[in-house]
Amino acid sequence: MIQLFSRRSSLDSREWQLKLRLVPWSIIGLLVLVAATGCLALTSAGEGDFSIWAEKQVFRLALGACLMMCAAAIDIRHWYRLTYPIFIVGVLSLILVDIIGYTGMGAQRWLDLGFMKIQPSELMKIALIMVLARYYHDLPPNAVKSLKSLLMPLLLIGVPVALVAIQPDLGTATKTMLACIAMLFAAGVPMWLFIAGGGIFLALMPVLWATMHDYQRDRVLTFLNPESDPFGAGYHITQSKIALGSGGFLGKGYLEGTQARLDFLPEKHTDFIFTLWAEEMGWVGGVFLMVLYFLLIGVCMMQAMRTRHTFGRLLIFGIAFNLSLYVMINIAMVMGLIPVVGVPLPFVSHGGTVTLSNMIGMGLILSVAIHRDSRLPSV
Repeated sequence: MIQLFSRRSSLDSREWQLKLRLVPWSIIGLLVLVAATGCLALTSAGEGDFSIWAEKQVFRLALGACLMMCAAAIDIRHWYRLTYPIFIVGVLSLILVDIIGYTGMGAQRWLDLGFMKIQPSELMKIALIMVLARYYHDLPPNAVKSLKSLLMPLLLIGVPVALVAIQPDLGTATKTMLACIAMLFAAGVPMWLFIAGGGIFLALMPVLWATMHDYQRDRVLTFLNPESDPFGAGYHITQSKIALGSGGFLGKGYLEGTQARLDFLPEKHTDFIFTLWAEEMGWVGGVFLMVLYFLLIGVCMMQAMRTRHTFGRLLIFGIAFNLSLYVMINIAMVMGLIPVVGVPLPFVSHGGTVTLSNMIGMGLILSVAIHRDSRLPSV
């Protein structure tokens, strides 16, 4: 009995050593660098006071790191089996938001848990990516190009997107749609279906414009001409451009940003934190942060290419693409390249659910990387 126990312990020890060797430490290192940059920026947003914004973010990052490591430690085969139950729980949480959700800033998007408020739509993105990855993993390769095989993904996408859109949260619904479209493309759905879908979307643009809320139309009109109302709807983007331009090549110096320090820059700790960072650290600091994100997403994509099973490849692709959407939309937004849609910068902006959901997503990527050679059920 003792010999059997000793042999089992030795096998477990060798198994964990093998798993540790397969961990892509570059992902963890890049995450630490991005999060540390965020803490510096949030300390600056608090005018040098760590306790105002950065302290809470450190707590969320620590909680997120625990969730990430837990997700990474779970065998990808277990995540494969839990995919549909997780998706169902996600849909039920969105329905619960519509019934008893907390209302803030004119929208009903949160569930109040007492100790914190969570936004189920952010967690739903991860669940939707998981369920699409499993669906296409289970689908025979020759069936991907058939129109019939597209009906189930459209249903899986349409239900949560509709529930998010009626909160209303058109920005999150749009980001979710874009991430899902990218996954369909990666899965091998024929190009003509995307072209046809794009044509239908353009044809429905007048209808969509008519159904938009007034504040959503104002964002589009402000994007087209921000100078038309510089002290109203165009105030955010006007001040953001001033701050970005005044930063120059090397910036004004840490804690020396005048637009942020004098409160000209709104939402400097959330949506416009990249502007605050670029004003103080200049073009060099802004490019440094963008390079970190580029490397992080690139390393994740490399892990996808090394994975043998379709579920893992699509799961990493979806999570990495979703992260890239956050980064591209936030930075383009603060530069005035797209309308202001209220998208935080991952691991940098002050925020709870977005930070936790992205950390869980990173944990799933680590799980795939560690178990990239695992044999999953296939058709």
